[in-house]
Amino acid sequence: MKFITKQIHAYLDYPVALALIGLPFLLGLGTSNPLAFQLSVATGVAALILTILTDHQTGLIRVVSYRLHLIVDFLVGVVFVLAPFIFSFEGLDALFYWINGAAVLLVVSMHKPEVATA
Repeated sequence: MKFITKQIHAYLDYPVALALIGLPFLLGLGTSNPLAFQLSVATGVAALILTILTDHQTGLIRVVSYRLHLIVDFLVGVVFVLAPFIFSFEGLDALFYWINGAAVLLVVSMHKPEVATA
């Protein structure tokens, strides 16, 4: 049941990056550990840069392969799921990372492979 295409993924990247930057301010992340706030903002900035550099529909400077982009997304998902355990995030801080990590891993796992054209 893989239905997330490269195009769908491309259009999700900018809002997700901006949410990772903005939501920590709106939600007041960092109460259990200031790193909960900082990690999300830094990841959002990195995601924005990665999206700008990715070779897909919304990439502006297409120098990063889409495959590498997916690998980075997967690694971010794993880090987000593990971060509450590693850094002792609690409450909303932990929930924010578990939900976002699971969402990223779900999107990557539902990626529809592209059909090679000759």
